[in-house]
Amino acid sequence: MLKDIQVQNEKETRGGFGEGIYEIGKANPNVVVLTADLAGSMKLGPFIKEFPERFVQVGIAEANMIGIAAGLTIGGKIPYTTTFANFSTGRVYDQIRQSVAYSNKNVKICASHAGLTLGEDGATHQILEDIGLMKMLPGMTVIVPCDFNQTKAATKAVADYNGPVYLRFGRPKWPNFTKEDGSDFVIGKAQVLSEGTDITIFACGHLVWKAIEAGRILEEKGYSVELINIHTIKPLDEEAVIKSLAKTRCAVTCEEHNVLGGLGDSIAHVAARNLPVPIEYVGTQDTFGESGNPKELLTKYGLDTPNIVAAAEKALNRKKNG
Repeated sequence: MLKDIQVQNEKETRGGFGEGIYEIGKANPNVVVLTADLAGSMKLGPFIKEFPERFVQVGIAEANMIGIAAGLTIGGKIPYTTTFANFSTGRVYDQIRQSVAYSNKNVKICASHAGLTLGEDGATHQILEDIGLMKMLPGMTVIVPCDFNQTKAATKAVADYNGPVYLRFGRPKWPNFTKEDGSDFVIGKAQVLSEGTDITIFACGHLVWKAIEAGRILEEKGYSVELINIHTIKPLDEEAVIKSLAKTRCAVTCEEHNVLGGLGDSIAHVAARNLPVPIEYVGTQDTFGESGNPKELLTKYGLDTPNIVAAAEKALNRKKNG
């Protein structure tokens, strides 16, 4: 039940990456980390201190970083590239497409400071198109964990997952509520946080917590809410999506990303082919962001708890009147 989900603390998801990369570095000697002048922001201190010979400071040269990482895989290394999401994708898309995806290199592209919650750095850094960019690349796995614990688990899991991976996480402290040991995270398997029969809320990243808050409000209004954390955007757990839509017959998708090209499009694609139902989308509406307080930006751009509630009620009304 949604009311039973407990917040353990508030931590940055990027901190989960930092802990995860340190632990997997101790467990797997083939793990190598590269960064483009952002070791501090990416929480790489413990890894660098323990494994200086497995750390490469490329400098502000992201395209070179991707090329070096692709080359390291040929010798059996498992390279993790680290920088902000905007610089991990938009700046180096050609290098990712040609040197990583096309040749199916085992590179883990780890991207922090994604979405509006980057905050004060503003629109030039707040990429809202990256999920779409990366999921369209053949063979690319796309993972958007929801909290510190899940980011840590995902960071460790991708080391044993063969093939290119895009791992997206964020800057601010955020409610941390998934299992501390990461046992509730499996790549490619949706995480059902609550079962219900009236409406499904599909969410990823920071908006999973916002969806939990919205789900609780909807339950207080008498609705039975199914909430599913789609942490793996690709490969999408289509079986879980279809099973849920068959029960609820309407849905809302929630993401800190443009509604064009992201999680919502993936869910709608599955629904259109298998079970067309009313779907409403919570995300940015084909716009860039701006500088501001992270939580205030979510509110301004319609990615807050009340927006999810309103979208759910609209989907429910469409189902009722359809």
